[in-house]
Amino acid sequence: MPRTSYPSRFARLLVSGGLLLCLAGCQTIGTFNSSPFSGPSNQRDWAPPHSVVPTAKMRGDQVVKVYHVRNFRYASPEVYVPAFEDRVYDLNELQTVDFIVSPFNGHPDLAHTMLSFGFRGGDQLAVSVEARLENGESYSPLRGALNQYELIYVLADERDVIPLRTEARQSDVYVYRTNATPEEVRSLFQDIVQRVNHLANQPEYYHSLTNNCTTNIRDHVNRLRPGKIPWDLRVVLPGRSDQLAYDLGLIDRSLPFDQVRRLAKVNDRVAPALKLADFSQQIRR
Repeated sequence: MPRTSYPSRFARLLVSGGLLLCLAGCQTIGTFNSSPFSGPSNQRDWAPPHSVVPTAKMRGDQVVKVYHVRNFRYASPEVYVPAFEDRVYDLNELQTVDFIVSPFNGHPDLAHTMLSFGFRGGDQLAVSVEARLENGESYSPLRGALNQYELIYVLADERDVIPLRTEARQSDVYVYRTNATPEEVRSLFQDIVQRVNHLANQPEYYHSLTNNCTTNIRDHVNRLRPGKIPWDLRVVLPGRSDQLAYDLGLIDRSLPFDQVRRLAKVNDRVAPALKLADFSQQIRR
């Protein structure tokens, strides 16, 4: 699929406006909260999976302690055993970063995207940029375009964010190893840590089109490699973002994309791997 480009900001706004109309046609708006009038806040009655914001603290140049790593276990999206943990990571052991795509059920052009950082020895730390939900709220792309949610970076164990989607939500999940060098991986991780700490002190609104999971990943990459990910419709409609990553050479291109995508699907490997200590390695086999 060729990359989509537009000659002007006006054309981009037209596309975004059309997407909002499409979202309005398939979503129920529901009751609005008062957040657009009071400004973004970290002080609300948050749903348990979003109840605390993570932070991170560097110890010298090599070691980072991450606070509130989420590690829930799910029987269903609404039934879970909550757990938040503090973990220490050695940046000298940081080797890889994977790009994860989980299309929305019934809406293949829409998806949630994540990153997962791999450390020597098998540890993985997932980064999931999400709309922060209050108790009783559910996610709607239209509400997400109207300042109805704050933004949260969920730092999580892969046993949380991947089975939540493959098992509890019955959604597809694709895990792609990126071509980033260890030096690039480390710089990306440090840039994300800075943003995580910034949001803990200065909350922002989530926006379905301009401040979401995929636009934040794009922005992190472009801060380190300016212009690497240009404006593209597949950032706004991230169900096709893995094709964009393939076209840009960010993931393996040794096989046709359809084969790369088929090999990246982890659903059949998740449930058996949950019983094993090396979960993250098993789902990548």
